[in-house]
Amino acid sequence: MEYTVQKLGSLAGVSTRTLRYYDEIGILKPARKNSAGYRIYGRNEVDKLQQILFYRELGLDLESIKKIVNDPAFDGPAALRKHWQQLLQKRRQLDLLINNVEKTISAAEGKSHMADKEKFQGFKQKLVDDNEKQYGEEVRAKYGDDVVDRSNSKMLNMSESQYEEFMRLEKELMEALAEACKTGDPASEIAQKTADLHKQWLTFTWPSYSKEAHAGLARMYVDDERFAAYYNKVHPNATEFLRDAILIYTGANL
Repeated sequence: MEYTVQKLGSLAGVSTRTLRYYDEIGILKPARKNSAGYRIYGRNEVDKLQQILFYRELGLDLESIKKIVNDPAFDGPAALRKHWQQLLQKRRQLDLLINNVEKTISAAEGKSHMADKEKFQGFKQKLVDDNEKQYGEEVRAKYGDDVVDRSNSKMLNMSESQYEEFMRLEKELMEALAEACKTGDPASEIAQKTADLHKQWLTFTWPSYSKEAHAGLARMYVDDERFAAYYNKVHPNATEFLRDAILIYTGANL
């Protein structure tokens, strides 16, 4: 079956303007144009639009989606399975948060008791799920499933006080990193304090600490733009600076 821009827009719930824009930027070209110059879309384009909308729902930007769906090696069925897994993960996360809110309401109304540990379960699960979504594939490839699974378990079993300290350390770490970057010296006292804060922060989720793993992680930060973007929020060169500070802290630069 074939569709005009208007019919495809109506079918997919997107505007004709969006479809024309997708054509302009090369993310979704029509199968052909008829004698009157109207864009005509076929089954392949319908399937491709479905994939684009899936990725949009998962928060990817159009430029990234374009690279994925226009890759000659793009595997539609495999992508759908990955979408399915990500949506299940999102549903589990939402179910946890909904359950957390329901328990909180019940406890606030005096109908039940809510343990302190339960109050933060949904938030901790969200941290785990978000990390898996963003970095899981790379981290599992580098450190192995067992290490990552034990790290996730450690996070989920944090007490209320541990969780609060974990979040406080993250804030202190980023503030110290911003100050340290101003010195331009990764060996400075504030830079080495930042590296130590980073170690303390990691130990809340790492099953065990080693200087080699810490240094390896710092190097991976620089090599992966997603990790780099997280630290570069406080300074344009924060990721490289943190890596250098950690390499000095761990002795890996020797």
